[in-house]
Amino acid sequence: MKKIFALAVAAVLAVGMAVPARAQYYEIANQLSGLISPALSGSMQYRGFVEASGLAGMGKNRANFLGVSTSQGFQYSSWFFMGVGMGIDVAMANQDDRYGEWAPDEWNYGGTAKTKCMIPVFTDFRFRIGNDTSVSAYIDLKLGAAWLLGDDDLMMKTAYISNETQFYFRPSIGVRIPINSQTPKQAVNVGLTYQLLTSNNNYTYRHDNSVTLNNLGLTVGFEW
Repeated sequence: MKKIFALAVAAVLAVGMAVPARAQYYEIANQLSGLISPALSGSMQYRGFVEASGLAGMGKNRANFLGVSTSQGFQYSSWFFMGVGMGIDVAMANQDDRYGEWAPDEWNYGGTAKTKCMIPVFTDFRFRIGNDTSVSAYIDLKLGAAWLLGDDDLMMKTAYISNETQFYFRPSIGVRIPINSQTPKQAVNVGLTYQLLTSNNNYTYRHDNSVTLNNLGLTVGFEW
């Protein structure tokens, strides 16, 4: 009897969960069609962003970053933007308390620098909760590659960041504030930003080629 009761309860729960799940899948399907239709019809709205950021380094090998970037693309729906962009950052390495066994001049055949410029190139995905006319929240994901300018490597505490290709990942979460009631596309964005740079083209004093930089900071931008 207990087994029959348990099976009955499980069946009721399965049916109860299936109904909202079907409704959710139906809603997602409708949203996807809303993304595809503007792309096919050519009715997508152009949108541009320019951002300035300051990011502090975290971890043993770290660098602080100051930079600007721009993204250009299309608003596929009220909640989704996709575009491409690039920027220029200044990376300033932290070399405090360097390790005694760290002797870079003995095996590094190129030059080194404590400060370098970096060029990131990325695809930008932005998701928004709200509309153009009111204060809203956003999540932004930048995904691409970055390169240090020049021949010199960026000398860290116990590692080098080379000028070869670096994987670039930069998510942000923040608030969008409209500033023009006549043109609601114009807004200021303020967000908390994390940045990840990593590559197996880098190297440490232990000859480990995988070096990762983690940063956290603020981004302020203008949208039009």
